[in-house]
Amino acid sequence: MNQVPDTSPLPFPVTASHPGVWRYDDAAGAVIAAAPARTDLYIDPGGADSADAETTLNAATLLGLPPGGDFQLSARVSVDFRAQYDAGVLLLWADETHWGKFCFEFSPSSAPMIVSVVTRGVSDDANAFTVEGHVVWLRVSRIDRVYAYHASVDGTTWQLIRVFHLGDDMTGHRVGFEAQSPTGDGCTVAFDRISFTPRRLAELRDGS
Repeated sequence: MNQVPDTSPLPFPVTASHPGVWRYDDAAGAVIAAAPARTDLYIDPGGADSADAETTLNAATLLGLPPGGDFQLSARVSVDFRAQYDAGVLLLWADETHWGKFCFEFSPSSAPMIVSVVTRGVSDDANAFTVEGHVVWLRVSRIDRVYAYHASVDGTTWQLIRVFHLGDDMTGHRVGFEAQSPTGDGCTVAFDRISFTPRRLAELRDGS
């Protein structure tokens, strides 16, 4: 098992995919990742015959198995964006062909953006909205058989980004963090104000 930082807000053990990427900054109260160059999680929906086909499964992850039942995992995410698609991510992981990414990502127009990617054999890609600055709050919630993504620019008012399904058997689904730099030489991602609540989200649409 790779060395992992102190993630005491999470009430379950976590495992790092890459040694030396993750650390805990006690002064900042943040989990920090130094995303390696040319790393991502993506399976091109166009297939192997697509002109720009890409399958990359080498991003740095920090994942653990949450307790059963509904939950909410949130964090404030900051990224020192350097290259296109640099991102800090809340990640849901079932297996190598089924996962969900909730990304704070650097868009092709050089604007920080909220992006979601759900992979069921192949990956989709959905842009939500741009963000002023390099900080945003992200939250993933499990509600019965579905997951929901919400984003917030102030940590108080949440906007629903996506609701989706990753399969009926959710017992092995892991959750945690990811850092990526698909086209660049790496970036630094910080996750702070981490909160895990084993409680059902009261209102799906407004995120309260």
